[in-house]
Amino acid sequence: MTGEARARSAPPAAGTSLGAAAWKRLRRNRLAVAGAVTLALIVLLCAVAPVLLGLDPQTTDPAGRHQPPSWEHWFGTDGLGRDYAARTLMGGRTSLLVGFAATLAAVFVGVLYGALAGYYGGKTDEIMMRFVDFLYGVPYMFLVILIMLMFSETARGEPLPVFLALGLVQWLTMARIVRGQVLTLREREFVLAARLLGAGDLRIIARHILPNVVGVVAVYATLTVPAVIILESFLSFLGLGIALSWGQLVAEAVGVVNPIESYWWLLLWPSAFLAATLFSLNFLGDGLRDALDPKAQR
Repeated sequence: MTGEARARSAPPAAGTSLGAAAWKRLRRNRLAVAGAVTLALIVLLCAVAPVLLGLDPQTTDPAGRHQPPSWEHWFGTDGLGRDYAARTLMGGRTSLLVGFAATLAAVFVGVLYGALAGYYGGKTDEIMMRFVDFLYGVPYMFLVILIMLMFSETARGEPLPVFLALGLVQWLTMARIVRGQVLTLREREFVLAARLLGAGDLRIIARHILPNVVGVVAVYATLTVPAVIILESFLSFLGLGIALSWGQLVAEAVGVVNPIESYWWLLLWPSAFLAATLFSLNFLGDGLRDALDPKAQR
């Protein structure tokens, strides 16, 4: 083993907390840092730029239809003369909101379900995990579309149905991961000591077990966000997504692509923002996985 490999796999020095050591390893990962910076810039741009620049994604200008990028319209205009920079940034706000909100819902349900199944074990674990296996056997998109169709016509295109639909199908893997971690942790000495001291089940789960699975949950959550954004984009192709998102803009752009007249900017900008966001989240997730595992070697 080389000196560099030993340094990477060595435990943190005395007086250094595990969190500080993980943060130090994360900062050394250039791809993870680049992903975090890029993601922060995209979030800031989508959240702040439309307000600061006074961009309106709905104002139409029939005389300015399908204008290429210019100083007046940085990203060009669409078929109704609407400013495409405004629509791309507002669509990004929606896609990011869907991704993070649905991931939070999936994390909440998955952690709670997996922690209860792993802690109690036995028949409780068997019944709960067989239900997870049953849902795994049903195609994700079928469940999502089924949940979406349960809402009325007026509710479709709103964020709430999409949050619920995507959040309720993304928790399965999280539940399995947390359950496996809890099955190991529940037999550790500190859990047995807490049980002997009279601590209740909920207190043991909340105070002694869940804090030890935060790292795994954080890593998987960063990898769930891009998966949710991609699913929402696919729903937009089917006409079941949110009224204005990157997926919906890409679907509209694909509809006007033709060999006679190319409106390339309509496909370029939402696709570029979507791809940059997905790559950033994946790089950040990989960096967190390596940083939170002291034994990991590159």
